Amino acid sequence: MKNSLYVVIPCYNEEQVLPETCKRLTKKLKNMMEDGFITKSSKMLFVNDGSNDKTWDMIKQLHKENDLVLGVNLSRNRGHQNALLAGLMTAKEKADIVISMDADLQDDIEVMDEMIQEYNKGADIVYGVRNNRKKDSFFKRTTAQGFYKFMKFLGVDVVYNHADYRLMSKRTIMELEKYKEVNLFLRGIIPLIGFQSSKVYYERKERFAGESKYPLKKMLSFALEGILSFSVKPLRIITICGFTIAFISFLFLLYVVIGHFITGNVQGWTTIVSLISFFGGFQIFCIGIIGEYIGKIYSETKQRPRYIIAEVLDDDKKNRTI
Repeated sequence: MKNSLYVVIPCYNEEQVLPETCKRLTKKLKNMMEDGFITKSSKMLFVNDGSNDKTWDMIKQLHKENDLVLGVNLSRNRGHQNALLAGLMTAKEKADIVISMDADLQDDIEVMDEMIQEYNKGADIVYGVRNNRKKDSFFKRTTAQGFYKFMKFLGVDVVYNHADYRLMSKRTIMELEKYKEVNLFLRGIIPLIGFQSSKVYYERKERFAGESKYPLKKMLSFALEGILSFSVKPLRIITICGFTIAFISFLFLLYVVIGHFITGNVQGWTTIVSLISFFGGFQIFCIGIIGEYIGKIYSETKQRPRYIIAEVLDDDKKNRTI
């Protein structure tokens, strides 16, 4: 059975890689059409996430030259997850299945066939999973593995070594639309939908051109987003630490009082100063964690739009301003 496929690609300053990405995806989609995997109404949808280079101009040019290319232009930069969501919500009306991927060609497009095969077997969600991290630096590999393990410890259901390369059925995206949180972490939200899922494994390649859009600062921010959006365990850990420290402090107090009556001397000034400094820093750290949760609540209560679409490139080859 043929299905209409949309490939959603968020783009932020991707002018160096965009022509090659379009070229390879065009070839892949046409081959899949010839092999009977997808219908001829299938498309690739590029989402410009407020790029400050020529990315949107290139998307418009590719749209004029290539019948398979559609585009969405966000009014400003809203981040990878919001741009991806904008593409998914745009594609859901016309596509039976959607595959999301990054523009840098690190995800192996050849496994799309396997994804569709898994969908035909009954899977509504098919995760693209890296089979190894040999090409990562020691630091990135260690921190990434630590992040997944820490998320599991916190009780968050995430797929190990999976980013945002996945297939989703139309009904999955319709259910995803019901999740209204502003603080988006799709890698955690999508497993919550609960439909039948499957995995395909692939070797992640080197970036074709340009620089990574996820430096260390953004990676840490993204990891923090995932932790705070899906678990309250950090707050419970603070509570447990508070009780533990209070108990230890009580024992230390008994030790000081007993020592005073036995020796008659006041001792332990160094210890006291060290403990005050430690607990002062620990308290500020705990307040910071609580503040992060309060900040998330503040963002959610305002209910501001997660993205605003400024322009859409449709099948009719005309630019449509929203």
